[in-house]
Amino acid sequence: MAAINVYDIVTDRIIEQLKRGKIPWKKPWYGVRSGAFNRVTKRPYSLLNQMLLCRKGEYATFKQWSALGGTIKKGAKSEIVVFWKMFDTKETDPDTGDENEKMIPILRYYRVFHIEDVEGVDPLEEYKPEEVAINPIDNAENLFHDYIEREGITLTQTKSDSASYSPVRDRIQLPLMEQFISASEYYSTAFHEAIHSTGHSTRCNRVLSGGKYSKEYAKEELIAELGASYLLNYCDIQTPESETNNVAYIQSWLSCLENDNRFIVSAAGKAEKAVKYFISGNLTEESKNDEEKEILK
Repeated sequence: MAAINVYDIVTDRIIEQLKRGKIPWKKPWYGVRSGAFNRVTKRPYSLLNQMLLCRKGEYATFKQWSALGGTIKKGAKSEIVVFWKMFDTKETDPDTGDENEKMIPILRYYRVFHIEDVEGVDPLEEYKPEEVAINPIDNAENLFHDYIEREGITLTQTKSDSASYSPVRDRIQLPLMEQFISASEYYSTAFHEAIHSTGHSTRCNRVLSGGKYSKEYAKEELIAELGASYLLNYCDIQTPESETNNVAYIQSWLSCLENDNRFIVSAAGKAEKAVKYFISGNLTEESKNDEEKEILK
């Protein structure tokens, strides 16, 4: 039996959704029980896994559901969640011939089942977050400007028809808010450019110099799209289903996905890192992988 390539599984799933006209990152991800989450840990799955899972709500492995007293319904189909697992390996120094130990990440997956496919376990009581006095738009305004000020980024707003980020000047250029059809669309654009700015060499240090139709350009646009969508949900902002920007990039994304099975995995990982940096200014890696902890072998 041929070995399963996890990158192929992930890529095929995203390609399938894009070809159906569904943008898999245009859905809620962030927050306790706002998207797909693990029934046992109550923690939301990562950005990439939110795109892979078909439904919102409770998921768990066969073993986890069994431990809760549940049984999987006949004919139910599992879905997958992926995570990175570190493995020890040895690498030979070509100059000295010495063997050095090295940790390498390997992409792994688990199969999970949704609560709807389980008998014998009642769904958790609906989660009701505490009332928050701050308006979602105020929340977005504060989050955006806190980031700009913390990082010392120049923000220029003029009456224009373009938005951009210049890594050379470390400057975000935005049209005036009144030029947008809604405040939510303004923050969607602002967050998109802000995620680009996290790629600066002093921050997350991504490649920002790719030509307009290059693979690097398509990847960076996807990172910005993913990150902006994540931040909108973080602020509890819903935007109209407007895909005018996505249409221009979707063929490039499909082309890259079809020619590189690591493209979406890499972009999602970089987007999640960008979002964490945007919110906290911290690039410290956690000592243990989030996904591995929430899966509970």
